[in-house]
Amino acid sequence: MNAIKEVVQQNAGTGFSIEWSGQSREEAKASSSTIKVLVLSLVFVFLCLAALYESWSVPFAVLLTVPTGIFGALVSEYGLSILEAMFGHMNAGLQDSVYMQIGIIAIIGLAAKNAILIVEFAKVRVDRGMEPVKAALEAAGLRLRPILMTSFAFIIGCVPLAIATGAGAAARNGMGVAVVGGMFFATAMGIFLIPVFFVATEWLAEKLGIVPKARKKTSIDYM
Repeated sequence: MNAIKEVVQQNAGTGFSIEWSGQSREEAKASSSTIKVLVLSLVFVFLCLAALYESWSVPFAVLLTVPTGIFGALVSEYGLSILEAMFGHMNAGLQDSVYMQIGIIAIIGLAAKNAILIVEFAKVRVDRGMEPVKAALEAAGLRLRPILMTSFAFIIGCVPLAIATGAGAAARNGMGVAVVGGMFFATAMGIFLIPVFFVATEWLAEKLGIVPKARKKTSIDYM
């Protein structure tokens, strides 16, 4: 948009001005609110998780995995745009747009979903007396298959958006590439990082006195 604006200003006569309208105006307005939207999304997810787990510390184990998805979305978008530029082809969809931002917001929820599958199982076991490290490893092993199945089903379902062509393809490419790349990174890195974040959160919460040092010791069937 800035490039188009500069060209018009250079070639337009004296007394002329430029103003965006329609979808272009909405994108220009939305670009300044990206950070606000992301922060509000994270706050909303945090509050929901705090209510779900009845804890102010455990939600951090989930939210710490979200940056992996956002990083994957950004790397995918800008990496592909650089590669296409090298071959002389510019895709308007591979840039910071409303559609890309929607894809990133979707990734926040999807990355949190993967973490919830592990953290929920691990927390139940820790609350009933299991050591955090053992609980995290067991939960990760039990939930690995559901995480891979749901994640790759979603990735494969969004591939047509990422490789779409024809009228309106730029919008679909922007959202599809962000979601596919973000979900791939969140899954590939998350299955290793989520247990680590859970153990670190439990350790830090215990040191700060947020959770009691003595856990409830009861028998539990871990199958």
